[in-house]
Amino acid sequence: MPGRSLHPQNHPGAGSWGDYLTLSVALIGPGDELYFWWGHIGLLVEDSRTERARFYDWGVFSFDQENFFVNFAFGRLIYSSAVFWADWVIDMYIRNNRSVTLYRLDLPAEIKEAIVLIAEENVLPENRDYYYHHFDDNCATRIRDILDIVLDGQFSAKFGDMPGRFTLREHIRRHLWFNPAVDWALNFWMGQNIDKPITVWEEMFLPSELAKRILEFRFTDAAGNERYLVSSVETVFSAASRPVVRNTPSNLWTPTLLVSLLFCQLLLLFYVLWERQKSFRVLLGIVNSFLGLLFGITGSMLFFLMFFTDHDYTFDNINIIFANPLFLAAIPLGLMFAFSGKPQKRFFAGRLLRILWAYVLLGCVVTIALLFFPMFFQQNQVTLALIIPIALTMVFITSRLTSRFHY
Repeated sequence: MPGRSLHPQNHPGAGSWGDYLTLSVALIGPGDELYFWWGHIGLLVEDSRTERARFYDWGVFSFDQENFFVNFAFGRLIYSSAVFWADWVIDMYIRNNRSVTLYRLDLPAEIKEAIVLIAEENVLPENRDYYYHHFDDNCATRIRDILDIVLDGQFSAKFGDMPGRFTLREHIRRHLWFNPAVDWALNFWMGQNIDKPITVWEEMFLPSELAKRILEFRFTDAAGNERYLVSSVETVFSAASRPVVRNTPSNLWTPTLLVSLLFCQLLLLFYVLWERQKSFRVLLGIVNSFLGLLFGITGSMLFFLMFFTDHDYTFDNINIIFANPLFLAAIPLGLMFAFSGKPQKRFFAGRLLRILWAYVLLGCVVTIALLFFPMFFQQNQVTLALIIPIALTMVFITSRLTSRFHY
């Protein structure tokens, strides 16, 4: 990390200090790891006097941080502000096959000075650490807020009340289309708080949205002249063989429904062909245990996120009505139904499985009813598309099988 300050006292000589500075917002494209899928953004400051450039970064974290994973689990993840030599940072992103685009800012000297002084203050040891929030406080919102401060609120005046294109959930899902499993899981865990209409200002939690808005933004300078904030755009590096970010959210619920229906059709076919055979009983028990493991783990994580953490975007999640730790009961019940040598135990396990799936189905119906009330609205169609056909099929099959005690 460079140790020389960009404060004007370190740059003696005639003229305004800001005249020698070139500021650019550096947009970094998505990376390989999940936490990099939404991209990154930083501030590049070039000084023509020293011929050096520094990169201010408000998104620094380390897995080696004390209690990192505990803090992450409970929603109290500590991020830091830091400054690095720009050449090193940009080379690192290029080596990691992440796009780098520079948006050069057209600002008066005094505003450039003000931005750098704020950035310098942010990286001081007593100021650098903060509690990260995916939507409210991150690398993009920090730069957004700094620009608003130095432009006397003109940035928020322009975008603070302007309706956004999508909800927070829809923006998140624009980056997830290429991985349906992660898309389904994150969609399941995120609650109704992120399904409300938002403003363009709130959309700028995403680095790409911030870059898009500064490119179109015009402000009025001290002389009363209106000017564009960005004077030029430079593509330093374009990543190859990386999924693009979609302009609109993917329609995942239709393929999810088709997958769920296909699974249920296969299970019903096996039921018709092998209803009275031991092999089907074993298969059905194993399937119940597998589904109990799958939905039990995801439901238990949701329960934990809702009631024991500070991940506020998982709160008020109506999926908890039908997908919760109760699903874990299907694991031992399924194994008992599949492998117990006593008909009474198999009958008992089968009846409890039928009750469990009936509860899940009823919970889905209640959830659908709640969607008609604005106060409970949540975009959980993808979750319902997967679970409802399975619950219907399981209720039907377990009801038929447990009607015969000898099974």
